[in-house]
Amino acid sequence: MGIGHSYNTLTDEELVQKIVASNDTLLFGVLYDRYAKMVYNKCYGFSKSQDEAEDLTQDVFLMLFVKLASFKGKSKFSTWLYSFTYNFCVNYVNRNKQRKMSDNSVPMENTEYKLTETEVPDESIYELKASRLDKALQLLTPEDKSILLLKYQDGASIKDLCELMEVGESAIKMRLKRAKAKLLEIYNTVS
Repeated sequence: MGIGHSYNTLTDEELVQKIVASNDTLLFGVLYDRYAKMVYNKCYGFSKSQDEAEDLTQDVFLMLFVKLASFKGKSKFSTWLYSFTYNFCVNYVNRNKQRKMSDNSVPMENTEYKLTETEVPDESIYELKASRLDKALQLLTPEDKSILLLKYQDGASIKDLCELMEVGESAIKMRLKRAKAKLLEIYNTVS
């Protein structure tokens, strides 16, 4: 029985346990095959080119091999890897821009999240023209871009976003609302 065949029946979590126990690069290859596309797509969202996205993907998996033991199984492996990749990319962008992204969400204690008349309905995001949307996304901050891509391209729920970003639901809703408003503002200025 070939290695690929016998290990394809393992769950992600079982596979991770075996890799951590044995440091087996062949097994890690099985994990890589399962998730390379997802990681690449996420990296591509932060990159300027396919080459850069490919380099970033390799870096993520190298770092993953080193850090795999820190996966404790509290969430699904795919969610954990998503978060790992997201954080890696955000840090990469920060280092390259020589600036720290500032978290400009308002402290939630003193403001209640209310839907105001400026709330952007989801339908209006879906109706945007792809080419102009692409240009507008390039001009957003990496945080705004990633939260929108996570929600609308990858279908992450508010609960998923809370887990990934380690903030409360009201903060996520506020960030999404802001990011959507910013996107539409930029979208209306590009042709």
